[in-house]
Amino acid sequence: MASVMSFIRNTPAASLQAYFNKTGIDLVPPVNWDASGPDVVRPLLQAVDDMDDTAHARIVNDAERVTAMADEAGQAAIYSIAQAPDRLDALQNAHDRALWMFLNDVARFRHAEEVRFTDERRRGRMWDGFIGEPNLVLQRDASSVDAFKAAIRDRFQSNNVHVDLFDRHRPTFEGADCALVQATVYREGRPDDFLEFVNGALDRRPRRPVFEAAITYEPATGVIEVVANDRESREDLVRLFARDLLATEFGEERLPFREYDLDVLEQPFTFPTDAGDGIESVRVNHLRLMPIDGVGERVTIECMRQATQSIWQMAQERFGANNPLLGGWVITQAKLTIRFQPEKGSGRGKTLPLTITMPHGCDLKDRTERERMIGDKYLRRWGIVQDV
Repeated sequence: MASVMSFIRNTPAASLQAYFNKTGIDLVPPVNWDASGPDVVRPLLQAVDDMDDTAHARIVNDAERVTAMADEAGQAAIYSIAQAPDRLDALQNAHDRALWMFLNDVARFRHAEEVRFTDERRRGRMWDGFIGEPNLVLQRDASSVDAFKAAIRDRFQSNNVHVDLFDRHRPTFEGADCALVQATVYREGRPDDFLEFVNGALDRRPRRPVFEAAITYEPATGVIEVVANDRESREDLVRLFARDLLATEFGEERLPFREYDLDVLEQPFTFPTDAGDGIESVRVNHLRLMPIDGVGERVTIECMRQATQSIWQMAQERFGANNPLLGGWVITQAKLTIRFQPEKGSGRGKTLPLTITMPHGCDLKDRTERERMIGDKYLRRWGIVQDV
């Protein structure tokens, strides 16, 4: 119900009226859409609460989808596929934009959801990246797409396969968006069953689950990225995608690994930034170290937010000549906080906490698109991340 409350409280009344008109869901008693905000919200919430199960479930499902696309990551996904961004800009807020796309362009709204699914899993456990040939043209004709779908059915023993092909953009920290082509693949899995109450009695119902995977191709670089459950299926999907839709051979050359090096944090560091990114400060809160000549031992140095000293000043004052940052120890984990300048109308700036663990761990992949771009840009500039 929280998503319904957020949906109704944050969406303009005129757009809510358009939603109920289009879905044909009756409101009892009728809502006075010309009333002031609270006088629309209260009776509307009550009307939804009093609905029958079918109508109520429909609204909950729609509200969850719209609200999920109203945050920063959802809005970035919507704009990445929008044909008329100026039309979206004219709407009142993020919920209004998400609902407009949901009502007026069902296919593109689903594509935006697929973009979010893909980008949120980049560089994570479900992701792989490969180096392909640049400037290839995606084959979109029916025979090529049918061949791709047939190959997926054969490889995964799926009776049914659906493929969405669409153009999109992805922001980069250099400023210019990169153009991508995305293929989202839905395939039917093997038979399964699940628990369900049938006429009040617990029973098992058969089903065939649907699995989602996504492949993107960047013509400018030739990079092919894939998001799917397991590593073997990722390679097979890219191989079929390259053969049937890019008309090329899959070379199996992976993108370079990202490796993190925390040696730069062994001594005071100034963290240079660009004024245009609105970063107010960068602070190191936590360093975890291991001795170079042994295993099974760790030392953690933490400098809490209330501290007036930097972590290096604190370590020197507390440990003196035995300061582990002076030598004999290697930093294996660091926690940083990037604080942004307050936005207009806000008294406090946002913060971006980062945890980096050698050699390949960083929670940057769990952040919003803008936060990932900022983090990636500066971790490279500061010499903490490199491709190997």
